[in-house]
Amino acid sequence: MRRKSINDLLSGSEDRPKTLGVFDLTIMGIGAIIGTGILVLTGIVAATDAGPGVIFSFLIAALASALIGLCYSELTTTIPSSGSAYVYSWVTMGEQIAFFSGWTLLGVYITTTATVATGWTGYVASFLKEMGIVLPSAIRYDPFNGGLINLPAVIIVLLITILLTRGMSESKVVNDILVLVKIGIILLFVIVGAFHLKPANWHPFLPFGVKGIFTGASTVFFSFLGFDALATSAEDCKNVQRNLPIAIIASLTISTILYIIVSLVMTGAVKYNLLDVPEAMSFVLISIDKPIIAQIVSFGAILGIIAVVLAFLYASSNIAMSMSRGGFLPPIFSKLNSKTKTPNRSLWLIGLITAVCSGLLDIKKLATFANVGSILIFFLISISVLLLRKQHPELKRPFKVPGGKVLPILSALGCIVLLTNLPGTAWLNYLGWLFIGVIFYFAYSKSHVTY
Repeated sequence: MRRKSINDLLSGSEDRPKTLGVFDLTIMGIGAIIGTGILVLTGIVAATDAGPGVIFSFLIAALASALIGLCYSELTTTIPSSGSAYVYSWVTMGEQIAFFSGWTLLGVYITTTATVATGWTGYVASFLKEMGIVLPSAIRYDPFNGGLINLPAVIIVLLITILLTRGMSESKVVNDILVLVKIGIILLFVIVGAFHLKPANWHPFLPFGVKGIFTGASTVFFSFLGFDALATSAEDCKNVQRNLPIAIIASLTISTILYIIVSLVMTGAVKYNLLDVPEAMSFVLISIDKPIIAQIVSFGAILGIIAVVLAFLYASSNIAMSMSRGGFLPPIFSKLNSKTKTPNRSLWLIGLITAVCSGLLDIKKLATFANVGSILIFFLISISVLLLRKQHPELKRPFKVPGGKVLPILSALGCIVLLTNLPGTAWLNYLGWLFIGVIFYFAYSKSHVTY
């Protein structure tokens, strides 16, 4: 089991300009965390898994994420590299686990981004329908759902890829604006919906029992992948040792509060079993006879979801760049553009694959493995904290998880509990992606890894 030298692993990152402050990082984290969960998953999980008890699902996921967030804070301030779990596992657990981590992250980000882009199409279609414009099924749905191509999803993925290739200075301004718009429409939904609450809709509060709460927690958990998106931004951070931990904890706190409030309003305004739709917010507002507000929220969601696509494309391209540096991917993907200092080839690699998945595949089924993959990554993060302390006690740790070994162990155990509540189909989909990775590792990566 060969492990990578920390000094060697960090080489090559000095050319990246430091453009992200604590506000930019916090906004990026919020944008990545609250996008999929609030705008796409909340209603679906309430309808199919947890009922009004979905608030407990989010609380459980948030509690586990808080522990993981602390672990991320220690690792990212100790090893400020854009590789995230891929880097930490190579330093602590060796080459094979590093490839497993990086490959898993790439799959999770690609399918999660494609899923979000598909949800974006739903909001676009809903918005246009209220204006009397009906998108043809042929360009709205993928071939597995009765169409030819999900064209809006393809277009938005490619446009965001182009934006990111222009550099983080331009991209962060757009992202900050989009996330603030998203927070604004969420608050608008809460204020309007609060006047139409019917306590009877909260009964029964746990229609699927306690098991439904944990199933829901496992389902929404990958929504908190925004932690990893922040970790991959380490090389672009100003004062990374201070700003990154603050941004991780702040984005988690704000996002969790928003999740709980939106869940209560959504299930209080409309009976939970009616919420099995990707554009639940606009559906609720139309149901309570607020079509104009629904249009405003839909338009805001159209803009807000773009922030999630931006954050995840940015994060996954950094993973690809970092894996390329280590030899797991061809060296062309670690080249930085001479003008923008962005990994444009990695951006186009991820952007094109994501666009194809968004437009042509039944991504709703394929994306179920994102739950398995993200929880496994968080498990490795928890273990990496303990291993790095033992293997490199001399390293400077500007932030350290309090409580010694207790919190990292609790974090790992929480991941195991969530993994046991995932359906078998999610595991099968994940194993299929992993099988492709094993073939690629032995065909290319194994003979090209650099030490």
